Amino acid sequence: MSNQIEIPKLPEMMELWQETLNWQPSNWELSKFQLLYELICQGNQQLNLTRITEPTDFWEKHLWDSLRGIAPFLDKTKSDGRTGILPVIANPKVIDIGTGAGFPGVPIAITQPNFQVTLLDSTRKKLTFLESLIAELEIKNATTLTGRAEELGKQSQYKEVYDLALIRAVGSALVCAEYALPFLKVGGLAILYRGNWTEEEQADLRSTLGSLGGAIEAIDPFTTPISNSIRHCLHLRKVAVIEPNKKIKIKK
Repeated sequence: MSNQIEIPKLPEMMELWQETLNWQPSNWELSKFQLLYELICQGNQQLNLTRITEPTDFWEKHLWDSLRGIAPFLDKTKSDGRTGILPVIANPKVIDIGTGAGFPGVPIAITQPNFQVTLLDSTRKKLTFLESLIAELEIKNATTLTGRAEELGKQSQYKEVYDLALIRAVGSALVCAEYALPFLKVGGLAILYRGNWTEEEQADLRSTLGSLGGAIEAIDPFTTPISNSIRHCLHLRKVAVIEPNKKIKIKK
């Protein structure tokens, strides 16, 4: 990718990182964030990747928001690797469903080099761009996968092989659960990135999760650090293997 436009510098926001996530990026990670930003802005000229290109907005709505979803993994005080949301796994297999421009998967791959991140999207053009982006970022722990989640999750090479599934801005919570849970091993976790969240949505989701082998483990509310927007991360645990045409009721 050649430089075509002048790209501003991203804010470092070191104090905000520390205050909100109990973590700060290294100089290496900051340089990767800046390069990621530049490549996204350049790619936006050919592809509809994101409308969020102003530096501070990009920091908050793409970088910070992506990493807020995995905040327990960033906390360096947990030196034994025990986050409370996954057992200790040397190289967790992670799938980012509907990755689009690479969020949240690419920032997570940058900051978690032990994660093996698969970036899934149904749009081949976006994944071709992401393959070039990954190469320029020189991150070795991210790969791409083309296809539709509802189809790939049924295939033996992808079904029940991941430890962590991430899904952001794809559809309703129920649709996200239907996409994510088939990819997970029993004991694996789906993290759904949501905006507002209501008791009605929670009731609808809970009533259907049993048929997917899942259960609501936690609902994590927070506000974004600059725009003060309301967000939630839903943690769904894969608790059972579901055979075709069978339903398992999960105890509440």
